[in-house]
Amino acid sequence: MSQSPSESIAIADVTERNRFEITVGGAFAGFTEYVDSDQGEGAGDGGAQRTFPHTVIEDEFGGRGLATVLIATALDAARVSDLAVIPECSAVQHFLGKRPDYVDLVPESRRSEFDL
Repeated sequence: MSQSPSESIAIADVTERNRFEITVGGAFAGFTEYVDSDQGEGAGDGGAQRTFPHTVIEDEFGGRGLATVLIATALDAARVSDLAVIPECSAVQHFLGKRPDYVDLVPESRRSEFDL
């Protein structure tokens, strides 16, 4: 990720908007949306799941690897919350396809649906 040393990256779970937002040097740089549901399979005792439908990185922040950092943080939060992940977003699917240590978040019965 190329950034100047003065550019700090922050990621916050903005629950009222159902998304994780990333800022660079205090400027809004993008988000990944999520939809939580208590009906699903493969996570926790309650079958809770988090669907990721969409991720956006603003054009002026593209090419810095910010989507990778953002998605990793969002998936780590899903893991901590014991949520299964449904990666409808192509960026999240791509991330999972390159990082086998995260694939266990997707219910086994749905992995082929996302080429995992």
